[in-house]
Amino acid sequence: MKNLGEAPQEELATGERSTRNRVARSILDHGPSTVADLAGRLGLTQAAVRRHLDSLVAENVVEPREQRVYGARTRGRPAKVFALTDCGRDAFDQSYDKLAVDALRWIEKSAGGGAAGEAAVAAFARDRMETQSQAYRAAVEAAGPAERTEALAKALSADGYAATARTAPVGEQLCQHHCPVAHAAEKYPQLCEAETEFFSRLLGTHVQRLATIAHGDGVCTTFIPRGAPQDGAEAPNGTTQTSTNPSASASTAGRNPA
Repeated sequence: MKNLGEAPQEELATGERSTRNRVARSILDHGPSTVADLAGRLGLTQAAVRRHLDSLVAENVVEPREQRVYGARTRGRPAKVFALTDCGRDAFDQSYDKLAVDALRWIEKSAGGGAAGEAAVAAFARDRMETQSQAYRAAVEAAGPAERTEALAKALSADGYAATARTAPVGEQLCQHHCPVAHAAEKYPQLCEAETEFFSRLLGTHVQRLATIAHGDGVCTTFIPRGAPQDGAEAPNGTTQTSTNPSASASTAGRNPA
């Protein structure tokens, strides 16, 4: 597939290609989107958005999907959304995925394979998160209790995860619309699991991973419930909290439950 922004001579005018790239970038930043969503964000007519989407679908940059609904469905057919394909993500900044997979495979083999190899990859994944944690921890620590998820989303976005936070029933959802290591995580889910465990410690509560890009979903979605912190959870200042709620549960692993 051609890299985004590289228009061959037979392409439409440069302005057309630039707008098409904006459509693809908006889907990257915000996740699977309807025509109406894209038109509103980009200031385009829905007819213009459809025309650009038709071209992006033909180029295998985006694909139409049925909108995933969490909770009770409303009447009528679900709206069609457009999500980036693997090729579409590759056109952005995943050029080091093969190197990452090769490195993880070497770690797994060097540890003897099997359970020992999986444990070695998991240890690497946890260490990787700890190495990245300083900026995330500082952002969360500086925020008030009600703004911590939003602060974490902004810190993740600075690292290329295009993250947002939104209110959900009885909690919040942290949505990562892009994953720079999605292909590596598809083969080594320990990367997702370590990230989920880290979010749990950082936010001081159990969390649940509802969807992952590595699993084929359009967005990595983590549910963060409201309530008391779990036993042993890490507070934003690095200390350990003890919950008074005897039923507080442990962090849910990063593997997509679907």
